[in-house]
Amino acid sequence: MADKPLRIAIVAGEPSGDVLAAGMIAELKRRHPDAIIEGIGGDNMQAAGFRSLFDMETLSVMGLVEVLSHLPAILKVKKQLLAHFAANPPDVFVGIDAPDFNLRVERELKRRGIKTVHYVSPTIWAWRENRIHKIARATNRVLGLFPFEQAVYDKYQVPYTFVGHTMADAIAIKPDQGEARTQLGINNDRPILAVLPGSRGGELKSLLPVFVETMKRVKASIPDCFFVIPAANKYRFNTIGEYLGNDEQQWLSPSDYLLTHGMSREAMIASDVILLASGTATLEAMLCKRPMVAAYKLSPTTYKIMQYLYKAPFFALPNLLAGEAIVPELLQDDVNPQTLCEHLLPFFTSDNSPLIETFTQLHQALRLDADKKSAQAVLEAINE
Repeated sequence: MADKPLRIAIVAGEPSGDVLAAGMIAELKRRHPDAIIEGIGGDNMQAAGFRSLFDMETLSVMGLVEVLSHLPAILKVKKQLLAHFAANPPDVFVGIDAPDFNLRVERELKRRGIKTVHYVSPTIWAWRENRIHKIARATNRVLGLFPFEQAVYDKYQVPYTFVGHTMADAIAIKPDQGEARTQLGINNDRPILAVLPGSRGGELKSLLPVFVETMKRVKASIPDCFFVIPAANKYRFNTIGEYLGNDEQQWLSPSDYLLTHGMSREAMIASDVILLASGTATLEAMLCKRPMVAAYKLSPTTYKIMQYLYKAPFFALPNLLAGEAIVPELLQDDVNPQTLCEHLLPFFTSDNSPLIETFTQLHQALRLDADKKSAQAVLEAINE
């Protein structure tokens, strides 16, 4: 009798997790072509051979307060997902980031005797370190992206594997700007600002108006500046397109910007400077070796709570990895067109080579063949 195919359950809650999981899924499929891999994921995961049972957009919510209005829909998905896995038990469950959702699912599945892996450590090194006990109850092993995370897991003797980051493997040490511009159909040598106002709906609502007004100010200082705005998905593409097309943006000619569906990496490499929402995108910008300004706005209530809870000295990933403020990171009231411009404009005229050299060193430290290491750890978890 032939062996039954492996059943691997995976849940990714946002576009960065979709990218992270896609490479791992491709590697799992390479080793086990008949494996059944299903759960919740985006376009990249599905292209790698994954079956998504629900729309990933349901889980793409950020913030302590913001999630409340989405809670009924999220709880409904959780209930239906657990029912599906009760009827079709996986050999292992992998939660990709989204800890508020995935750790609850993992804990329930682990109680049922299913092996669980959590890929991307929650930020216990930055706030609420006592979450480590919840993580230990929910998962058999954590797969982490960054070397500074190891210490806190060792402290509590929770199994942890540093796998590096799949983007560090995929992006060249010296990205080709000319090739990226060709891929985007840009046939000019104008200065380019890449603008990434976030992959979540809430981020776009708070940051897009500020970023567009900042573009206007940059345009006043650099008249031939060209803007590339990659939208994370179809939802963001439609929202950004409608905003840029309204009557208030008559200063922006269609010949002065390019709105793309996806292609954020090409947009970053093609650019000279990047303005972006803080998050995983700051890591990608670092790997693309482009100067950046990172910004973020939380709801007032969430911000007040985080002021008490957040203990890390920085929030942008390049700064956390470097252990110092190598790129500007702005929060709340500092996220305004004037301040953003004050940080952006010097990058267009400065020698940024020391910053690029630091980015290169950090890039090399994260290049560990993450897709293979993560896939191997998932397969090992089945037999642990």
